[in-house]
Amino acid sequence: MTATSDDEICTARIEMIDSDPLIWREVEVPTSNTLWDLHDIVQSVMNWQDYHLWEFTIGKQRFGPPSDENFGMEPVTDAAMAHLRDVLNPRRTTIRYLYDFGDNWEHRLIVSRIRPGEPDVAYPRLAGGERNAPPEDCGGIYGFYDKLAIAADRKAREHHEIKRWLGQYDPNRFEERRIKIALGRIAKAGQVLKKGKSTTASRRR
Repeated sequence: MTATSDDEICTARIEMIDSDPLIWREVEVPTSNTLWDLHDIVQSVMNWQDYHLWEFTIGKQRFGPPSDENFGMEPVTDAAMAHLRDVLNPRRTTIRYLYDFGDNWEHRLIVSRIRPGEPDVAYPRLAGGERNAPPEDCGGIYGFYDKLAIAADRKAREHHEIKRWLGQYDPNRFEERRIKIALGRIAKAGQVLKKGKSTTASRRR
């Protein structure tokens, strides 16, 4: 899934389209990761719960979970079979990530700075970010901002209902510690997977 410093890494800047002010994250990611791994990383840093369908688009090619239904669109390539190193341009690649085909959470991933990883550093690694991502199932980006406006307006008819629904949610809170813990789990799982593959390979020799 992931790798440490013996692999090349890249910087992925993740921006939520139409968020204002901008909701963004920056993550250092091994180019040996698959696009499915990248999906797990985006889910973790944006605090999504992986409840819904998703896909990446690079140029005209779509990547996601395998599906027999394409609805007249280009077939979806299995994201688990596509590695970042095989789809990235040398300098910069823009990737579109869509999560939840109902709420349509659109993200722009700008991937750049392919370089060697640092010694003794586990990846993926958080490099920065601002603001909290919206809660799941809140009606997309415009439904999200409508709910925030209602929660801020004590005279609004649905004020108390929306306040209860949002609970302790704070749109300005950047949960850096939680994100680092989540990415640490991904990195650890990748190291275990990589070690297991190395052991298996040595047994075959």
